[in-house]
Amino acid sequence: MTEVLLQAADERGVHVWTLNRPEARNALNAALAAALSEACRRAVAAGARAVLLRANGPVFCAGADLKERQGMDEDAVRARRLRAFAAYDAIERLPMPVIAVVEGPAIGSGVEIAACCDVIVATPAASFRTPEALWGTVGATQRLSRVIGKRLAKDMMFTGRTLSAEEALAQGLVSRLVPPDALEAVLEQMLSAIVTAPPGAMALAKRCIEEGLLRDPRGALATEILAIEESLAAAEWKSRMERFGA
Repeated sequence: MTEVLLQAADERGVHVWTLNRPEARNALNAALAAALSEACRRAVAAGARAVLLRANGPVFCAGADLKERQGMDEDAVRARRLRAFAAYDAIERLPMPVIAVVEGPAIGSGVEIAACCDVIVATPAASFRTPEALWGTVGATQRLSRVIGKRLAKDMMFTGRTLSAEEALAQGLVSRLVPPDALEAVLEQMLSAIVTAPPGAMALAKRCIEEGLLRDPRGALATEILAIEESLAAAEWKSRMERFGA
């Protein structure tokens, strides 16, 4: 079975990835991590305009595939974890907007995968949980805390607390919560806005937000000024501005 189903890009350059291990509740194993990294490589090579990341089955991702670790020695476990980190990093570094569509539980690695994306669109059936410490391991300690704050992230990590879709929306982890019957229309509306925008400006805006959060205010402003210079040099803006005078 293909761990990530890659839907051929449509004429707009939208790529759709589907986590495809429903028999294992889409648990992250080495093959799935490698497939996600490869999907990122293909999206960049193809000049994708946007990516939708979905899941096959009622569970978005049940976390790391713990069955895979049975019988592994420390070196094998370490290598497997690093492969997962490489996949998360590849998703996070994509230059085009990436939308996670979460329609069921996201646990551990599932939270990591969703948090790597730029936007999370969820249905009421979505939920988020990071019980790694309760399982005697460490993971999902970085991205989630930067989004929802360290105290709530610690509460989830220390107690196994499940964050409902409504709570995730209130805490800023989920950006849109929509009923299932409206999901496809909402996604299409979002994609239509993204693919009609200049791709260079979209990539620069994404980079400014991501890098700006890592810098102090002056450094963040310098990042935006540099991006403005790149935008001016690329001249995508000229045809857009001319339309306003037409």
